[in-house]
Amino acid sequence: MKKAIYFMIMSTVAFTVMNLFLKHLKDLGFDAFQLVFFRSIGTLFFTMPYLLYHKIPILGNQKVLLVFRGLAGVTSMGLYFMSLGYLAIGTAVSLRYLAPIFAAILAVFFLKERVKPIQWLFFLMAFVGVLIIKGFDASIDTVGLLLIISSALFSGVVYVLINKIGVKDHPVVIVNYFMWISVILGGILSIFNWTKNPEGVEWLFLLSLGVFGYFGQLFMTKAFQSQVTNKVVSLKYMEVIFTMIVGVLWLGDVYPLLSVLGTVLVIAGLVLNMFYRSK
Repeated sequence: MKKAIYFMIMSTVAFTVMNLFLKHLKDLGFDAFQLVFFRSIGTLFFTMPYLLYHKIPILGNQKVLLVFRGLAGVTSMGLYFMSLGYLAIGTAVSLRYLAPIFAAILAVFFLKERVKPIQWLFFLMAFVGVLIIKGFDASIDTVGLLLIISSALFSGVVYVLINKIGVKDHPVVIVNYFMWISVILGGILSIFNWTKNPEGVEWLFLLSLGVFGYFGQLFMTKAFQSQVTNKVVSLKYMEVIFTMIVGVLWLGDVYPLLSVLGTVLVIAGLVLNMFYRSK
């Protein structure tokens, strides 16, 4: 149990650092597609050697689903990075966690899963939280809100596709597809949206995006592989708390009290739904 908690905390710390670097780089003037490219190429330094060393077929078994998962993933990532130009980092991270709600709704249509009435109550709680954040935080830009909710929607699509893929393909193969598609699309789109050339320490920030993203995913996977998943999974929402705190201390973000209340409602709705599903 202690090891699982340790892994989950390490995961949230890694993702928090990545989020902080993303926001810092966006504020420096880097375009979202540049960030997609560097975020992805940094992770490929880990996934490709892993697959080659373990002699795992890189192309996988379900190529069509893997490509669609990659396309949905890069769309979600790109929209998230774009939203950082309009939203405080803590707000963006908390609203992106609406993805499980969209995944549950999409699963009703594509996976024939059922959503119980009490789950709809939890979903309503989360969306009321969104409305409170939007209504009482003057810094919330409508464009940014639409971007981050769209990002959460495509992230929900990713969850459904991963469910469809199941265990027929290795998890690293799935991530590797995602990263290659992101590198290719991010690289091509960056050519037409190259707003800033990296200088000095900015190279370190850019390349470290993929490193922290990879280890965040790795530690989270290790925590989920334990036999106490239901007891530690809620700890991943600490990423929102960590990100908001660091955003206030380093980036000077300001969150009105009612905006914080809205964030709490969003996370509460998600956590309650998660615990209900686990039972």
